[in-house]
Amino acid sequence: MRAVFDYLPPPGLAATEIPVGARVVVRVGRRRLVGLVCEAGVDACIEPARLRPALACLDSVPLIDAQTLALIRFAADYYHHPIGEVAMNALPGLLREDADLAAGEIAVWRLASGAGTAHPAVARAPRQRALLAHFEALGGGQAHGADALAGFGDGWRATLRQLLGKGLVLAERRSCLAPARGGGVWPTPHAAQAEAVEAIWPASGEMSFAAHLLEGVTGSGKTEVYLRLIERALAAGRQALVLVPEIGLTPQLLVRFRERFAVPIAALHSGLGDGERRCAWLTAARGEAPIVIGTRSAVFTPMPGLGLIVVDEEHDASFKQQENLRYHARDLAIWRGRAQGARVVLGSATPSLETLHHARAGRYGHQRLLTRAGAAKPPRLRLLDIRHKRLDAGLSAQLLAAVGERLAAGEQVLLFLNRRGFAPVLICQGCGWVARCPRCDTPMTYHAQARSLRCHHCDRETRLPEACPECGQVDPMPLGQGTERLETVLAARFPDAGVLRIDRDTTRRRGALAERLEAVHSGEYPLLVGTQMLTKGHHFPSVTLVGVIDADQGLYSVDYRAHERLAQLLVQVAGRAGREQQPGEVMIQTGQPEHPLLITLLRDGYPAAAELILGERRATGMPPYSHLALLRAEAPGEAAPVAFLAAAAMALRPLAARTVDLLGPVPAPMPRRAGRYRAQLLLRAGTRAPLHRLLQTGLSQLDALPEARRVRWSLDVDPVDLY
Repeated sequence: MRAVFDYLPPPGLAATEIPVGARVVVRVGRRRLVGLVCEAGVDACIEPARLRPALACLDSVPLIDAQTLALIRFAADYYHHPIGEVAMNALPGLLREDADLAAGEIAVWRLASGAGTAHPAVARAPRQRALLAHFEALGGGQAHGADALAGFGDGWRATLRQLLGKGLVLAERRSCLAPARGGGVWPTPHAAQAEAVEAIWPASGEMSFAAHLLEGVTGSGKTEVYLRLIERALAAGRQALVLVPEIGLTPQLLVRFRERFAVPIAALHSGLGDGERRCAWLTAARGEAPIVIGTRSAVFTPMPGLGLIVVDEEHDASFKQQENLRYHARDLAIWRGRAQGARVVLGSATPSLETLHHARAGRYGHQRLLTRAGAAKPPRLRLLDIRHKRLDAGLSAQLLAAVGERLAAGEQVLLFLNRRGFAPVLICQGCGWVARCPRCDTPMTYHAQARSLRCHHCDRETRLPEACPECGQVDPMPLGQGTERLETVLAARFPDAGVLRIDRDTTRRRGALAERLEAVHSGEYPLLVGTQMLTKGHHFPSVTLVGVIDADQGLYSVDYRAHERLAQLLVQVAGRAGREQQPGEVMIQTGQPEHPLLITLLRDGYPAAAELILGERRATGMPPYSHLALLRAEAPGEAAPVAFLAAAAMALRPLAARTVDLLGPVPAPMPRRAGRYRAQLLLRAGTRAPLHRLLQTGLSQLDALPEARRVRWSLDVDPVDLY
């Protein structure tokens, strides 16, 4: 249901005594549910005699303030999503129920005297040693809560219980408002950092909304700019919200922030327990936490004194929610900053093309950090032409020679391939049979260590066949390479160098990612193999060579964003090389060395590559030169999704009035996934207004279509993924 519901006030209360933004308990059918009051004391849409009274009012003061309620209304209107679901998305889990608002205390833990990674009690317990190392990295003498320990990985609680049982960690209770220690060293900002801070928040300027793009090459010190801006926000008596794309990036930021600021800092992400999340949310909503660090959903956190919003790595697709309420946290941050008179900073080494477009049009300020901080120099980038070359599991002789030289010099090497498993295809050399997923109609990936075939789209897994099921020929052949195959080949080629693979398969076990990152920093493994997991925010000071095994995956995708994502990915992975005193080098293997995107990226950098891609977008009428909405439909049968979308197109076309293009319906780029057939209808307009007018009027008609009962359909406004 997209509508709101009218109720009478609970017995004994007048409508004027129910605060807007408070929770009430209501009966819906036979269920008791918690709802949020959007309006009170207004005329009902139906006869008062037909109204039910609410059962109880849970809050004597608004749980959601007027500013956050306005954000919820905007998100519901812009994404054309039921406002009740948006409101519940804005609340932590316990507050969606009838839990009280007592923040109370939270559990914290500290290392016991004499505890550490060398303690004999953990000699044969690598996960426990890794968690102890995590404690030491956070500050062994300090007590740490779940917000900091969540950086260890999903299994930190089970490992912690084992350490508690051995007496190596001690449990305590403290107020969730326990302040950070502060007093850390404030380095002198270099000239570009100081200029950026002054441009974004002038020392003598009045508090008002402004949006700024902070474009800084990897390692240029963007975080230092954030810290200086937060300092100014706190000095002005305002709160600061910092959004990061992934949970794994919050602990390292928390450590750095708590070293600088002697104020309470709240963390909000899905790695917290329900109690910790409620506590952090309430302290922010009451204005008691001057700094909030969180992932995507933290954009909805009430902060009455909000003066600064930082969106770190603003280009990252993780800021877009891909199911239910399909909102983009970056875009809501801009709207919220304008509504609350806050400064908004969008930071990235590879800004999204939408953000760049706004900056170049003068809608956003644009500050640049063009050099790395300290003595670090940008890495040297080279294209390796692999046409007509003999490859060993995708590795050229030139790249292998460079790897050998770096290893002999005692340096670390990172080889990047964004494809896990041993091989992406298993094929019969006799008849050409290919092992395909019966639920997705895509090839299944061969995993050699598990001797299995896995679909990376629906997670179906089967045993490796000993013979071809079509012709009976034994030992079907793996075709292509993934990270598992690279690991095997490199271990044989460089037997004296430890090889460490970091991908979703090797980090699936709880706490495994923290263990492997610890091993990287210890220097135990000089040769690293990994996927995109290694490109985001990790600092590997000893890595001097980065090899990109296959740069061509994104050159010919059907997704119009593929070139943008490829350029961002190459720049981000290149940023892992040469971050300290030693110079870095990046070798990019390609079978398309003359491709304009690669040539431009290497010769002139990301800004020039972005300009090239913007030219392509302008010519094809795609964002940021247009605005999109995507209707998706899926069903067990092949015909139903296309039939529904055809009926939807027929219903919407009279409303388009030549201002909105309806493209499709067509099968999705992956027509079948997890046993369901999928199709889509793309809506495109030159400006936002006609697109949203059409959706506002037309969506109710789609609900009434007979074909709608045979499919599951959804709307995605401003989609970032057309799959």
